[in-house]
Amino acid sequence: MWCRLLAVLLCCSCGALSPSDSGPTSGGGDDEDDGDSRPAEPDLPKPAAADMVVATFNVRLFFDTRCDSGQCSSDDFEAVPNEGQFGYRADEISEGIVDLDADVVLLQEIETQKCLTALSDRLGDEYPTAVLGELGWPGSIDTAVLSRLPSLEVRRHQQDPIELPGGGETKFAREFLEVHLDAGGHRVIVFAAHFRSKYDDDPERRLAEATRAREILDASAAEFPDAVVVLGGDLNDVPGSPPLDALEGDGGLLRVAAELGEDDYTYVYKKEQQAIDHIFQVIAATGGVYKPGSAYVFHGDGENGYAGSDHAAVRASFRVGD
Repeated sequence: MWCRLLAVLLCCSCGALSPSDSGPTSGGGDDEDDGDSRPAEPDLPKPAAADMVVATFNVRLFFDTRCDSGQCSSDDFEAVPNEGQFGYRADEISEGIVDLDADVVLLQEIETQKCLTALSDRLGDEYPTAVLGELGWPGSIDTAVLSRLPSLEVRRHQQDPIELPGGGETKFAREFLEVHLDAGGHRVIVFAAHFRSKYDDDPERRLAEATRAREILDASAAEFPDAVVVLGGDLNDVPGSPPLDALEGDGGLLRVAAELGEDDYTYVYKKEQQAIDHIFQVIAATGGVYKPGSAYVFHGDGENGYAGSDHAAVRASFRVGD
């Protein structure tokens, strides 16, 4: 695998505090942790030396220790962990990232640079590229990219005006983060996305995001036809929905987890299994191919999600240069 390093040895003996040890929090929304939620290591498909592995993971509301919104009570959205709780979550997420064993990790719900730096510090030199799609709003939950590959360029699209299907304009709910990477002389372009959630739903906006995302992906493939172009993230909708049809309906994008059938689900809502976290390859960019059979969903503890989240993570391999 590209730039594969020795496995990171996280400091499991450093006495990280569990939530029950570290005192009360001034924010709410997180469930209590009953113990070690780190999933058993799966039997992963083995990538070849020339393969690039991409994963996407919504870590679930990774807030820092500062109240930016001024509204951080137990009934408010922004939670404020103390330093012990923050360190525990950083440990839990970084351990989950290590177990993904991916060359590129697309993250969602990272609040600030402090949160991303906490993960980078724990991962050491394993992921030298770390880019945050910071919105800059108080209590924002942002996208990010971690990679073993060096960065060539970063582009941001959150401020791009987007036409709504019924008229008017909107913007991406979070940064549609575009990072260009160097895989041994081959350009890899990854997009980290987190579309509008279904809380107080606005499906028209989510469809507009998907439509605009497809336009950006097509433009990227046209500009760099010899690259590998991959989209990943929490798109908050399922296969067959209007937003996903806008992305893949004409066959221009390949949803890698489609081969898993019903095992492609990444989220459980009211006992209903839903595939809302996805990885796509843009077919028009011919710098690499998806490796069939390499898609894997890290379900973690069933309905509790992976590595302390309420979402599963998705992983897939691509042969770069083919």
